[in-house]
Amino acid sequence: MSAITPSQVKATIEAGIPESIVQITDLTGGGDHYQAVVVSAQFAGKSLIQQHQLVYGTVSEAMASGAIHALALKTYTPETWQLEQ
Repeated sequence: MSAITPSQVKATIEAGIPESIVQITDLTGGGDHYQAVVVSAQFAGKSLIQQHQLVYGTVSEAMASGAIHALALKTYTPETWQLEQ
């Protein structure tokens, strides 16, 4: 698989975690190292590891193919996201 765009990463995560808010940043400009900020009510009651596993599950195909080499995550519930703002 070739490089994946930030909008494709965003759409993939949003498809896998409906009603989430997703912000993607290309960390290197090379189209394969991204940071994702994901806000979802689905994270409530889950540990940070479980939250990250949920997000990684949505992009596992792109990561396995090498389209995404690295994905840094910041995950929030809507409540914790409001506190960050």
